[in-house]
Amino acid sequence: MTHQVDAAAAWIYRGVWASVVGFFKVPEEPSTLPAAGEPVRSLRPSPGYLQYLKFLFWVALIPGDILPVLGWIAVSIAVPVLGVVLALPFLALMFLPDIFAYVGIHLRYDTTWYVLTDRSLRIRRGIVTIHETTISFENVQNVEVRQGPLQRYFSIADVLVTTAGGGVASHGKGAQTSSLGAHVGLLQGLDDAETVRNQILASVERTRSAGLGDEHPLHVRPAAASGSALSERHLGVLREIRDSVRRLAPS
Repeated sequence: MTHQVDAAAAWIYRGVWASVVGFFKVPEEPSTLPAAGEPVRSLRPSPGYLQYLKFLFWVALIPGDILPVLGWIAVSIAVPVLGVVLALPFLALMFLPDIFAYVGIHLRYDTTWYVLTDRSLRIRRGIVTIHETTISFENVQNVEVRQGPLQRYFSIADVLVTTAGGGVASHGKGAQTSSLGAHVGLLQGLDDAETVRNQILASVERTRSAGLGDEHPLHVRPAAASGSALSERHLGVLREIRDSVRRLAPS
């Protein structure tokens, strides 16, 4: 039965996807970043992530499917004629939410892109409102891989990129903010999360070695020196001024 619902939903989804792309003008291709000759890598969540989302959906929906069936059986036993009359509404109550959720899960999956260059990362999500977050590697403080037991079963993991306040440009609500005020970029459902993390770490180190960012080692917050030392906030302001001057300078 699940296979039949998936097949019906997949058929409906092909038409819905074409309509959504046309009506909301959803870009079918990944975002672009000013790379200036740098290698650009565009990636999206693994197919295992789609299966992971579907599994969570079916687990959550089981009570919603079982209760209407039990209700219909009880009505059919008590009043057989009424059971026949209510058969079609009960079927609709069971399967229509499944189909709508299937379409929503696929839309979420198909509109998610991650773009990496040697200097920045861009995350794009959304359908009605497209959320784009660009993270400059200059101020990245931490890059970690997170994987729960269920994610491990589907061979996927998330990459969490944290910056210290600056270095994030967001359009919409794509950027998250932690309780410590740091900005967070989340790359979900990757089947090569370790490779992506290592690529980001290597880009961060290259950026700092070239003098484009904080030269302190990654993951380490420098200890405060004397009272005359500049704070992280002051350094962030100076970097923003530097970047503005570079943009205004003739090429």
